[in-house]
Amino acid sequence: MTLPIAAEPHVAFSDLETTDLVVDAVYAGGTKGNKADDPICKLIRGVGNQGGFRYAGSPAKGTVRLAVLYTSGGEVDWPDHLDVETGTFTYYGDNKKPGQGLHGTPRAGNILLRDVFAASHGTAADRAKIPPFFLFEKARVSGHSVIFRGLLAPGGPTLTSDDELAAIWRSTAGLRFQNYRSHFTVLDHDLISRPWIQHLLAGGDPLGGGCPDVWRTWVEGRVYRPLLAPATTVIRSKADQLPDEAAGAAMLEEIRTYFQGREHDFEACAVAIWRLIAQNTGPVDVTRPSRDGGRDAVGTYGLGPASSRIAIDFALEAKCYGAGNSVGVREVSRLISRIRHRNFGVLVTTSYFNRQVQEEVHEDGHPIVLVAGRDIIDALRQNGRTTVDAVSQWLEQGFPKA
Repeated sequence: MTLPIAAEPHVAFSDLETTDLVVDAVYAGGTKGNKADDPICKLIRGVGNQGGFRYAGSPAKGTVRLAVLYTSGGEVDWPDHLDVETGTFTYYGDNKKPGQGLHGTPRAGNILLRDVFAASHGTAADRAKIPPFFLFEKARVSGHSVIFRGLLAPGGPTLTSDDELAAIWRSTAGLRFQNYRSHFTVLDHDLISRPWIQHLLAGGDPLGGGCPDVWRTWVEGRVYRPLLAPATTVIRSKADQLPDEAAGAAMLEEIRTYFQGREHDFEACAVAIWRLIAQNTGPVDVTRPSRDGGRDAVGTYGLGPASSRIAIDFALEAKCYGAGNSVGVREVSRLISRIRHRNFGVLVTTSYFNRQVQEEVHEDGHPIVLVAGRDIIDALRQNGRTTVDAVSQWLEQGFPKA
């Protein structure tokens, strides 16, 4: 399936009420300087002009006919994330501050999440009552423009029910509270027709009125057909490999500073980071500085069900470098030379990989995973470490100084 080129087509604000929704198209906002500039409320009448949860109907009464999830992509404490390669979307609920219960938010977004994920594991009749979810993201241009990112179904083909929706704890100024972390799947459908949108808003049967086949398939059998979009660009720039905002850069600098003068100790931390990224990682041994043979750690990664799992060996190296010091060919070549047949390698750095390294790994087909500074911060944020203080506490508890 061929996707539209990013940021094309661009739909004018005056045309929003009659247009279809095309994956990765940009929909322009208004220019009056007030809430009326919001394009989503013109694209889909009746869902409101603010907030992450927008819907037609009532979550409390179970009458939501259509739902919109909107993400700005800028809340570092609540890092919503779309993995365009796998079609998995991670979204956080609307209880983002202490002082109220998990389901006590004004917009009742968490009630909606609770009910649709519960219904998704029921019968086809239960799933038929789940509103289609449309995902919008703030466009990277000035103003109120948004990008349509796709049709969402709650859950995913490889997730357990506990992974799909989980109530997680956070704290602000010493006050604890819960919020939901949810996972959706972007379904493989590139255009949502205007007639189906109008049909849903009018309260029609969701499986009628031009319903996409992928939605019907999911409702009838809970079969996911995700929109998979393998990346065509495999060479990342320095900017792409490092955090692009101050909070992330400060978190990464906290890690570098913590291990300054004892960089070998970063190896255990690199293993922990790799476990956050690759959760099926099994036993890992961190080698001694004098006997590492070019490998900072060796371990196994499990494939298959628990009853019949196979273990793939891997070697891991860790480089606690400053932001101005890239990982070059020499470091990666050392790791490549020690990978045995049917093994793979992992190189974790707090900096970035230069272009030559990335080109050689890709062109020669080396089974090497390159984890750069931004990947580290993304992994920590996805697992609840979203501030410098949280990272500092994680480091002190997990890797105490001698």
